[in-house]
Amino acid sequence: MAPASISVSEAAAEAARLAEGAKTLDELIAAIEGFEGSPVKATANRTVIFDGNPDSGVMIIGEAPGAEEDRQGKPFVGAAGRLLDQMLAAIGLDRDHAYITNVFFWRPPGNRTPTPQEIALCQPFVRRHVELVRPKAILAMGGTSAKSLFDTDTGITRLRGQWKDVAYGTVTVPTLASFHPAYLLRQPAQKRLSWEDLLAFKARVESAQ
Repeated sequence: MAPASISVSEAAAEAARLAEGAKTLDELIAAIEGFEGSPVKATANRTVIFDGNPDSGVMIIGEAPGAEEDRQGKPFVGAAGRLLDQMLAAIGLDRDHAYITNVFFWRPPGNRTPTPQEIALCQPFVRRHVELVRPKAILAMGGTSAKSLFDTDTGITRLRGQWKDVAYGTVTVPTLASFHPAYLLRQPAQKRLSWEDLLAFKARVESAQ
């Protein structure tokens, strides 16, 4: 279905139907790639879904693709992605030992923040994604991600450092809110708080081994 031919409610129902029908990770990825209910998809070059290892037990969920992600088709590959790689390395992880995705799969025009309505449209896919991957813990990076996963309007400066056991379909996963690497590039003084979050995240993952 073309975006112009269906209403927002119809697109949301289609997303929920496709997500529920995906029984494997490959089926879900195909469903997301085939979904035409988001008008933003028409302005993006790629559908950007994941990078890393789905069997790692570690899931990182960011916000939305930027320009470089849109070119390469993978999340977190621009400047923020390079910082994320450094952050992961500091706690002994890399992309072979983490699974990385976003709460929105297409680059919004001008790199703007996705609207709450756009995020909500992808939420069935995101929650099914977690349900299929079944990570030991999730690191929600950035306000858009944390607010969506925690189902709250509270800003990231108040959410960061907070854990919440979030239900994703039939699984419940401890989820930690933290700053987005792009924010840390603009506000390097906040890296100290981010480091505290990373250490807490590492400890939670290791305790679940």
